[in-house]
Amino acid sequence: MASAVLGDLSSTSALAAGNLRQAQGKSIGVFTSGGDSQGMNAAVRAVVRMGIHVGFRVYYIHEGYQGMVDGADNIKEATWTSVSGIIQQGGTVIGSARCQDFRERAGRLKAAANLVKLGISNLVVIGGDGSLTGANCFRQEWAGLLEELEKKGEITAEQSKNCSHLNIVGMVGSIDNDFCGTDMTIGCDTALHRIMESVDAITTTAQSHQRTFVMEVMGRHCGYLALVTALACGADWLFIPEWPPEADWEDHMCRRLSELRTAGSRLGIVIMAEGAIDQKGSAITSNRVKEIISTRLGHDTRVTVLGHVQRGGNPSAFDRVLGCRMGAEAVLALLEAKPDTPACVVSLDGNQAVRVNLMECVERTQQVAAAMKKGNFENCVSLRGRSFRNNLEIYKILSHVKPPNNPQQDGHDNDFSDEQSPVVVRRLSRCSVDGATNSFSPPVTSTSNRCPVPAKRPRWSADDNNPLKTGFECEHVFNIGIMNVGAPAAGMNAAVRSAVRTAILNGHQPYAIYEGFEGLAEGRLKKLNWMDVGGWVGSGGAKLGAKRTQPAKLGLPQIASKFKEFNLSALIIIGGFEAYDSVLQLAEARPQYKEFCIPMVVIPCTISNNVPGTEFSLGTDTALNAITDICDRIKQSASGTKRRVFVVETMGGYCGYLATLAGLAGGADAAYIFEERFGMRDLQTDVEHLAKKMVEGVERGLILRNEKCNENYTTDFIYQLYCEEGKGIFSARKNVLGHMQQGGCPSPFDRNLGTKLAAKSVAFLAEKMHNNYKEEGGRVVVECNEEDTACLIGLNRRTVQFSPVTHIKSQTDFQHRLPREQWWLKLRPLLRILAKHESVYEVEGTEASIE
Repeated sequence: MASAVLGDLSSTSALAAGNLRQAQGKSIGVFTSGGDSQGMNAAVRAVVRMGIHVGFRVYYIHEGYQGMVDGADNIKEATWTSVSGIIQQGGTVIGSARCQDFRERAGRLKAAANLVKLGISNLVVIGGDGSLTGANCFRQEWAGLLEELEKKGEITAEQSKNCSHLNIVGMVGSIDNDFCGTDMTIGCDTALHRIMESVDAITTTAQSHQRTFVMEVMGRHCGYLALVTALACGADWLFIPEWPPEADWEDHMCRRLSELRTAGSRLGIVIMAEGAIDQKGSAITSNRVKEIISTRLGHDTRVTVLGHVQRGGNPSAFDRVLGCRMGAEAVLALLEAKPDTPACVVSLDGNQAVRVNLMECVERTQQVAAAMKKGNFENCVSLRGRSFRNNLEIYKILSHVKPPNNPQQDGHDNDFSDEQSPVVVRRLSRCSVDGATNSFSPPVTSTSNRCPVPAKRPRWSADDNNPLKTGFECEHVFNIGIMNVGAPAAGMNAAVRSAVRTAILNGHQPYAIYEGFEGLAEGRLKKLNWMDVGGWVGSGGAKLGAKRTQPAKLGLPQIASKFKEFNLSALIIIGGFEAYDSVLQLAEARPQYKEFCIPMVVIPCTISNNVPGTEFSLGTDTALNAITDICDRIKQSASGTKRRVFVVETMGGYCGYLATLAGLAGGADAAYIFEERFGMRDLQTDVEHLAKKMVEGVERGLILRNEKCNENYTTDFIYQLYCEEGKGIFSARKNVLGHMQQGGCPSPFDRNLGTKLAAKSVAFLAEKMHNNYKEEGGRVVVECNEEDTACLIGLNRRTVQFSPVTHIKSQTDFQHRLPREQWWLKLRPLLRILAKHESVYEVEGTEASIE
């Protein structure tokens, strides 16, 4: 994901300890080809170390296919220490080059000779579809090439026999995410980080001068980067090649930007892919867009073309872990390969790593280009896959020419101005509504904010086919409460913004509940309108405030009375374990309090990633990137003082997710967690391992410790132990990262995940309210007590699921605030293997067909 990199280690096959050397005598060549992308080095490192671990000899092939053709010093054997310190580096340390020679048979003949002479009959290719297609062509010609080489006397019959077949495994390295068959390519997440850093920086100067910026991102034939950027920053307009704008887009765009400026926005952000086109296939350039805005609106408009800065910088935590996992799986795929095994690519499918037929993916990718050329854009979007379609649908949900009327009528408050009349919702509107600088203070309790009777719902003046509507048309407006419970985490505000706007678009009234249940008990509620949440998507912290207090502590009768007083018909709680436990308390109290018989959803949001019912929580990815960045700086500081070991404490409560994934992303030597018990013997083994590492020439070490991994083996204790046992070999330092892990702007992953989960949550609530409202004593009330009306929305394996909190209860360790099963624990052996510990690793990549 995204980071948390997604993973379902569902395969039951494993490398038994006795079979770890079954690759003895075999060789792997690893190379990068085509454009570079961040995370390639993590993949190369994993291939080298996992390859050596299972008995392969591993060779670097420098400069891609050109190095393969030229041979000599371009093909060198890799060692364990030769990949030390590269995981945090961008680009590719083994180089990449375009190669015309390999396109000719004569060039491929030279390449085959160079490989066979070194006994290399297994290749790991890291690149785009062109590089992967070339590798498959090489494989198909392999037998003929060897026969010709043997006839010419360039290789012996024995060499030909030993390398009689060539096995190929690919990994897709591309910042564009333009390869069909995988949800994310290596480098894409980091490119999004670079883009968002630039957008966030430009936003401040744009606000200062009331400017409009046209920002061009990479994506000549794929709009993924532009689309996700638009979602993550709330762009005012979007251009992507897969979905060109309407014929009169110039008028719509100018009207949109003008309305936002009139509404109080001091800036405009237009995001466009470099390959943007119109419905006729003609290019739309950033300079043309600038000229239209400047001429028609008179806005001070600037163009920023980000260019190759998107390829640069250190890889994100997501791309590092993705590279590690894909690299390990590539080696294991080669280990299991037979002579007739077709070339495959290691891909990420939702929440599962899979092996997909390489040429099926290439053909699907080529179909996208063909559909675009024919102007079949519906098919083009469909071929991009589920992830792309979902992103586009959510963008369309939150894109609006104007916000609709406030749904409250019949004498109740109307927070919208007269200018915000009912809107014609364009089915494929190209705009969103962020950029407003409006802010508001937490409210003082006021009876004018209350809506005791649901008002009649206004009818849309829109076409009924638009994707904004949930499909559950109800004649009444219902109040939806939105609150944060627990510690602040990145992504909370993005979720609130999405929930507010989706609720309004479906004709309901969102209420902000400040300071969680404490604020509810004090009546600190306020209606939110469309522009109130402008600019929230990229804000860190929790603008509604976040308290850990749960309803049972305050008293359920008092909470029930506030539900009734404000006539709440649905509730969204965004937060961590306390949020889940709060909804569970309310659900279990339904027999005593009918006020709690309303649909409720928990959106998991905590850096600890310890909420049951989901494999990822909002905020985790941002925290993981913060930890990884700090660890990079810590390791860099050791470059001036050799032979130093750092002991770093991470947050997470009893959950070791952050320590484990940060350890994998940061190249740590060990990560101590509560879920995996350890003792003095383990600590002593790690000290000896580090001492050996220093002798071999790697003169720094990194140890991560989860804050509650062991009450006796504290951070101070482990630090003192390493200091004492390492005397004369290495020195030690300690760092407690603390609350800096909770701070900062949310990552692109957390912004988008929060936006999606909140939009789906509102759709879920709308359905339940539609199915469960009734007239009672002259009032319209929602009443439901089924288990599936109090749920937690979570990302599990390949899908987003709504799980009843009463069902999740049995999966919960309440004493330690943990899920009883945690998918990421199966990545622990990979962490140890890549740090040169002996361990047994389960095969992750299951066979799959392309979507």
